Amino acid sequence: MNMALFPDVVVNGETIPQASIAAEAQNHEAPKDKPGIAWRKAAQALAIRALLLQEARAHGLVPDPMELAPGRFETEEEALIRALLDEALSIAPVTEDAVRAEWAKDPDRYRSAPLWDVSHILCACDPRDEAERAMAEARATAMLARLDGDAKKFAAAARESDCGSKASGGHLGQLGPGDTVPEFEAALRGLTEGTISAAPVLSRHGWHIIRLNATAPGQVLPYETVRPKIAQALEKAAWARASRDFVETLAQSAKLTGASLAPI
Repeated sequence: MNMALFPDVVVNGETIPQASIAAEAQNHEAPKDKPGIAWRKAAQALAIRALLLQEARAHGLVPDPMELAPGRFETEEEALIRALLDEALSIAPVTEDAVRAEWAKDPDRYRSAPLWDVSHILCACDPRDEAERAMAEARATAMLARLDGDAKKFAAAARESDCGSKASGGHLGQLGPGDTVPEFEAALRGLTEGTISAAPVLSRHGWHIIRLNATAPGQVLPYETVRPKIAQALEKAAWARASRDFVETLAQSAKLTGASLAPI
C-alpha cells in the first residue's frame, strides 16, 4: 500500500504516524481490491484512541494496568482509556423487565447446541503439498462418483477411508459445534439428514466425504437458564452506545484532519 496516497491524520495537533496506521490496518477487514477501506478504518480507530487518551490526560488520570489473564496486563494506554470511560460513563443497571422483554422477542433464539450423527470417508493428504492434495482429491472425487448419492453404499465405501473410523463404516458418532475442524462443520451444517456432501471437503487432514445420518436440533432453553446471558448482552450494548455518544461529544470540539469518525 502506498502510504503517500493518504493524508496525515492529525487530532488536536497530534499527528498519528502513518506507520502506526499501516500496522493497525492489518486488524481491519476490507475487500482485497480495496485496501484503502482498511486504511480508513485504521485511521478512524487510532483517531478515536488519540481523542480518548488526550481526554484522559487532561483529566490527570494515572494508568493502573489490570491483569487480563495470568501474566498478561493491559498496556498503560489501555488502562488510561478504561479509567476515563469508567469515570465518564454512567450506565443504568439492566432491569428484570428489560431482560424479560428481550427474551420474549424470540425465545427460540436461545437453544442448546445441536447434535449431528455423522459418518465420513477421509482421503488423507498434506494440503500444503500441491501434488499430494491433487491426488487425494482425485481419489475422493472418484469415490464420491461411485457412491452416486446412495447413502446405503457409504459404510462399504468407508472401508477405503484413511481414518480409523473405517472399522465402523466411517461412523464418527454424535458431534456438536466445535467438535470438528471449521471446514468440516461448515459443510455439515449445509447437509440435510441422510444426505452426502456433493463434493469432497478439504481440511487440514485431507479430503472428506461427509454423510449426515441424523440431526437433533437444540432445545429451547428456559428463561432462568439464559437470563444471565441476555443481561450481559444488554449491558454490553448499553456500554457500547454510551461509549459512542461520549466519543461523538469529544469529536464535536476536536480539530481532526485526515480521518472521519463517520461509520465506514
